[in-house]
Amino acid sequence: MKRVLTIAGSDSGGGAGIQADLKTITVLGEYGFSVLTALTAQNTRGVQGVLDAPIDFIRLQMDSVLSDIGADAAKTGMLARSDIVKAVAARLRTYQVPNLVVDPVMVAASGDRLLAPDAVKTLREELIPLADLVTPNLAEAEVLCGFPVTNPDEMKTAAKEIHKLGPKAVLIKGGHLKDRALDLLFDGRSFSTFETARIETRNTHGTGCTLSAALATFLAKGCDLIEAVRQAKSFITLAIKSGLAIGQGHGPTNPFAWVARWKERDQVLTELKQALDELLGQPLGRLVPEIRSNLGYALSSASGPEDVAAVPGRITQIGDRLVALAEPAFGSSRHIAKVILAAMNHHPGLRSAMNIRYSPEILEACRKIDYTLASFDRSEEPAEVKAREGSSLEWGTGKALAGLAEPPDAVYDLGERGKEPVIRVLGRTPREVVEKVQAIHDQWTGRI
Repeated sequence: MKRVLTIAGSDSGGGAGIQADLKTITVLGEYGFSVLTALTAQNTRGVQGVLDAPIDFIRLQMDSVLSDIGADAAKTGMLARSDIVKAVAARLRTYQVPNLVVDPVMVAASGDRLLAPDAVKTLREELIPLADLVTPNLAEAEVLCGFPVTNPDEMKTAAKEIHKLGPKAVLIKGGHLKDRALDLLFDGRSFSTFETARIETRNTHGTGCTLSAALATFLAKGCDLIEAVRQAKSFITLAIKSGLAIGQGHGPTNPFAWVARWKERDQVLTELKQALDELLGQPLGRLVPEIRSNLGYALSSASGPEDVAAVPGRITQIGDRLVALAEPAFGSSRHIAKVILAAMNHHPGLRSAMNIRYSPEILEACRKIDYTLASFDRSEEPAEVKAREGSSLEWGTGKALAGLAEPPDAVYDLGERGKEPVIRVLGRTPREVVEKVQAIHDQWTGRI
């Protein structure tokens, strides 16, 4: 188990500071411990008071834990005053703490100042040069480099300027950009960008603390810089999506969402495997299209194909018998994943799908069961969508479902040159999809 130290203030509301840090380190499976630099009286509405820890006691805390426990990584958060910054930097140099992430906390999300103006110079000169990674947001980047930072080009310029202060790398957080949520990493040689869809929520308290703690933890685990940022971004994005509506102001992010997600992954694979076993026991081979079938199931918070489990290599047939070439796994089918993700955009409950052969007779069987059907015409597909590999099914499913008040049971298209016509059966779970496919087959073959 890796040892990850947080050097920061306490948030009495539990959403930021060492409380958020320790939650993050713990759910990521490592050992978190702390040096307290300040006590705050705060809640979701703001900071009502700050009591800085005595300098000698901060030094004593650092000596106590680092001389005994040591550290595989550390992060700094709220340091409040110039003398605190100096004391922390001195001890970090003495103990040669690796994988240091400096979150230059200056102002709380509520607008309350958490770093004295005269401490900025000390931060620049004493602490930032020790950092393996420094993580300013746009406002903090402006303070550190002395000019406005409001767009990606200015972020690049600012990253270069901050890098001149001595850190090994700079991650400028662009969550407050006007038109996109874009973070920019500069390692002294090249830039890497990390962009996510903007999440409309007021529950973002502790975002910076949680991200920097996750970064330190992934670096402690041995991830390289880019992988650590990628993983930490996934962690904080999920924590924001699952933010907690606690209190009367800005609720906190939810680090536990990471654990809940892994638990859900196990459940998704279990349910999908059970449904697949049931499917393979049925004589449904005649429903398999030329492109073969697949059965997929998405996480409830799925945002990409990696969040959808399906059958690697698809499902084929030998006579009437279905054959799966491998056990279900996440990220194993972009085609069925695109269908499910597009369906979830319109009806979040539609988390499973299976593609089957199209024929007028099979479509008529669906109608006789009173299944709700939707369709799209591939000839209407925009050229720019056609040009993007793998975008057709996402576009088509979205177009078919647009404006439908109730979720359909299936979406079909008549194909076009080089594209086989296919019916895609939708459902809330893979078991429901398998039951629908069985009902379609029975109606089509006259068993009903």
